[in-house]
Amino acid sequence: MRLRRRPSGITEGTATLVRGFGNGSKIRPKYPTVVPFPDFDPDKDAARIETAIKTKGVDEQTIVDILTKRSYPQRREIAFAYEKRVKKDMISALKGALSGSLESVILGLMKSTAQFDATEIRASMKGLGTDEETLIEMVCSRSNDELMEIKKVYKELFKKDLAKDVAGDTSGNFAKLLLALVETKRDEPSSVVDYEKIDQDARALYEAGVKRKGTDVATWISIMSERSVPHLQKVFERYKSYSPYDMKESIRKEVKGDLEKSFLTLVECFENKQLYFASRLSDAMKSKGAKEKVVTRIMVSRCEVDLMKIRSEFKKQTGKSLYQTIAEHTKGDYQRALLSLCGGDD
Repeated sequence: MRLRRRPSGITEGTATLVRGFGNGSKIRPKYPTVVPFPDFDPDKDAARIETAIKTKGVDEQTIVDILTKRSYPQRREIAFAYEKRVKKDMISALKGALSGSLESVILGLMKSTAQFDATEIRASMKGLGTDEETLIEMVCSRSNDELMEIKKVYKELFKKDLAKDVAGDTSGNFAKLLLALVETKRDEPSSVVDYEKIDQDARALYEAGVKRKGTDVATWISIMSERSVPHLQKVFERYKSYSPYDMKESIRKEVKGDLEKSFLTLVECFENKQLYFASRLSDAMKSKGAKEKVVTRIMVSRCEVDLMKIRSEFKKQTGKSLYQTIAEHTKGDYQRALLSLCGGDD
């Protein structure tokens, strides 16, 4: 009789506690929509995927139904069982069997969250021209812990240093801001609220921007890349007592282009990261179709992190559920995969 490990039954919507990477181990709640499958049998899954790939015309449905409903560690086990069984690499087999946006989703799911993020960052800088929009989203929305892990994985995957690549691909203050974030010097949240420092930082932000002619961007960068998120939330609140404009309005008045987009992304994520992702998803599905790359990237990278919360912010913001919006703006097996990752209607 073969003993199978049964993952602890985690239901949708529960906050699963995970240990953060960083100075000292912190417990951070997660709000995933994709959780470990309770009666997991990697051999059975691998056999079903083998059959699905071999089927004339490929049985995409089975591939989607299995891989979008297993956690990343479970997907790894399936790939291992597949290789033992077929003597072929499952990822290469999936690559050969699938195409288009569906392929992007499924291959994305075969990477860990940090591997996926690192690959997206790399892709945004490779080739002709930089995809600044993706680079800004990936670097400015990730926590210190996530960035530490991404840097480590980036080095393992590409044998390159993330900071060096960012420096080689961007310039000016935009480069300085991204590099400051990639250096992951952000303070850990403290249980002590330092009102004096909150006031100092709020005043410094005001004096470096709205109060003077020109902008002392270096001051903005150091405060926004080095202070903890709870501290910054209080700083932005305090800022309003100095400045006639709130932080986001001040950014729009003071800086332009990629630097403006980066600072705005940072502030939006400090204030409510899940709302930021919900807005990105909503913007990507405004017109008839969908900006599939953006939708794929957010759904794949957040489904085991906080997609449950993104879903509720999406509903609050748009009045429609993420599930229904995806159903309206996508089609076929790609739609099926996204709806499965979404994990339900609201």
